[in-house]
Amino acid sequence: MVTKIFNNTKRAFALKSDSELKKSLFIFSMMNKGVLVSIGTKVTNLALKLHLPVEGIIKKTIFKMFCGGTSKEDCLPVIKKMHEMHVHSVLDYSSEGKEEEAEFDKALNTKTGIVTFANRRKEIPFTVFKPTGIGRFAIWEKVSAKEELTKEDQEEWDRIVDRVDEICELAYKLDMRILADAEESWMQDAADDLLEEMMSKYNQEKVIVYNTLQCYRWDRLQYIKDLHKRAKNRGFKIGAKVVRGAYMEKENARADKMGYPTPICEDKEATDVNFNAVIYYAMQNLDEIALYIGTHNEVSTYLTMQLMEEKDISKDDDRIWFSQLFGMSDHISFNLGLNGYNAAKLVPFGPIRDVIPYLMRRAQENSSVKGQTGREYALLLEEKQRREGQFTKRIA
Repeated sequence: MVTKIFNNTKRAFALKSDSELKKSLFIFSMMNKGVLVSIGTKVTNLALKLHLPVEGIIKKTIFKMFCGGTSKEDCLPVIKKMHEMHVHSVLDYSSEGKEEEAEFDKALNTKTGIVTFANRRKEIPFTVFKPTGIGRFAIWEKVSAKEELTKEDQEEWDRIVDRVDEICELAYKLDMRILADAEESWMQDAADDLLEEMMSKYNQEKVIVYNTLQCYRWDRLQYIKDLHKRAKNRGFKIGAKVVRGAYMEKENARADKMGYPTPICEDKEATDVNFNAVIYYAMQNLDEIALYIGTHNEVSTYLTMQLMEEKDISKDDDRIWFSQLFGMSDHISFNLGLNGYNAAKLVPFGPIRDVIPYLMRRAQENSSVKGQTGREYALLLEEKQRREGQFTKRIA
């Protein structure tokens, strides 16, 4: 039976000073109030449109909480500190919502720069890119819907394909694993198809390219089973980043508005069952499917650990990685790492104004996930009380 390890708050928050702990408590207490998050998001967006100087406030609060820095070099101190506690980092340039080709070319250069940067550092075993960060959402959507493309559309799509291939080829040459994020379902078919082509090209000998499966989509178990059949026929290995998903409210609203069946599981329990089933299927086929498990869910993490124990899989087997977001679920990340498992944090970075859309989305997601923010707050409070108790003992 797997030992319960996630209640050790001393290990979980060892890198936080007392003042940082208090600041985290304050931020999570605010994020636990959905109304405040909604108002704060609207006020921030308005302030940005009016070019008001809000970056300073954001940098000292939510930015510092959920981002490693403004540049990849800026992230190095926190990356090295986490690695000392056996937690690796995955650098993510978190600029979102761009529309211009020049911006996509700039993002490509940034992504390839990260791959090269990470290749020289043992602390960074993966890199990541967001498909719509290097190509317009509308084109991904058109290709997914199998709409007829104009000559200009086709040229734009070809440039997107070339950018994805350039990132994956560089990762392959440098032996650096690359994760592709999943996004809204109405653009995801094109991403799935393109990432499958990248896997068939670069995952022949080992897993370099990973696609993301959002398991709040009820079709993802069948998707990985079908992908597995195609992979065996074509002779490539699968990289599967498995997450629950980040666009539930948007997905359900669009399905309702446009009158099609929602692609989202009926409730959280169904999502949990689907997530665990995908993990279980991959674990039965580890020779052909490498797993990168992005979850803040303790139960799913324990289930995976239990499966590893039952199948006599080493804790540090390189085919299984656990990951959480920087600034969240430290009780999972650091306790995993310090207990010998492969643990990583996704560390976003970028100019403050550019990453604000990511930060606003993170705040909204945290406030909408049942129990997540409350759990974070409770653990931080427990650690604060533990430290105060230790202080009381010392002066007694």
